[in-house]
Amino acid sequence: MIIDLRSDTVTKPSQGMLDAMMQAQVGDDVYKEDPTVNALEERIAEMFGKEKALFFPTGSMANQAAIKLHTNPGDQVICDKYAHIYNYEGGGASFNSGVSCKLVDGNRGMFTANQVLEAINPPDFYHSPLTSLVEIENTTNKGGGACWDFEEILKIRKTCDDHNLGFHLDGARLWHALVAKNETPKQYGEVFDTISVCLSKGLGCPIGSVLVGDEAIMRNAIRIRKIFGGGMRQVGYLAAAGLYALDNNIERLNEDHKKAQEIGEELTKLPIIKTVEPVETNIVIFELNKDINEPRFMQKLADKNIKIIGMGGGKLRIVTHLDYTDAMHDEFLSILKII
Repeated sequence: MIIDLRSDTVTKPSQGMLDAMMQAQVGDDVYKEDPTVNALEERIAEMFGKEKALFFPTGSMANQAAIKLHTNPGDQVICDKYAHIYNYEGGGASFNSGVSCKLVDGNRGMFTANQVLEAINPPDFYHSPLTSLVEIENTTNKGGGACWDFEEILKIRKTCDDHNLGFHLDGARLWHALVAKNETPKQYGEVFDTISVCLSKGLGCPIGSVLVGDEAIMRNAIRIRKIFGGGMRQVGYLAAAGLYALDNNIERLNEDHKKAQEIGEELTKLPIIKTVEPVETNIVIFELNKDINEPRFMQKLADKNIKIIGMGGGKLRIVTHLDYTDAMHDEFLSILKII
């Protein structure tokens, strides 16, 4: 039995999801003639109370399209130093949109409205890049699956309004935050100009993200997707997986959160562990003591068919997901006790 805890992207479609995919009605999505894609886009737009949604093959492409829609070359985006758009999207912000990132030193990937205010460049000081967008990530990946305080998000929204800035949410794992904090998609739709949500992280789809926003900001989204090479044909087979996931795989995220918390509790008991970051959702980030050889530790786990991932800076990551079964969980906890 291989226990793969590197990411929640390693899941495979369930039989129910595969059945839904095989029964999908499809058409040419470049002509907007795929009924299943259209149904997915309409459903997610309605969930967030937005006018438009657009299906993307990846979350990175959805985020990059959002940055392009909000900015002009030479502009600057305010984001956290841990932000996915800065660390894990191949430098796409600068390559695709010609923008730079003003990095905020937040707490586990989250910052305050006051920090946003301090990071805004004076619009009439032409020596500095023009600040045009604030981007946040919920939950935070490098922050260990942390969930934002919604009241702070509202304060940032006001700061954006006061300074005529766009506000984008990288919601790759927003579903986890919604379940953990008993919040709703419409709450977020009322606050953000654009939101990207992922269907493969946590929800078990083989591929796919969706970008939502109102008509004005989304008008050129399909053009940007085409420029980025994201025009797709009979992609309803994949959209059907998304519809199945929305019906079946959101509420169960609490199971992943509970398992992650139990793993975090077990790790805190180990003398070889220096720190374990607070566990709120399905991500556990921990650090080994300085005298523990990280490659050797990971090899010990690999020898027992357990896969985790290093994040750099001495930090290791574990991610629970729907293919991580109760039997796997019991086995992993027992191995941790003796490693």
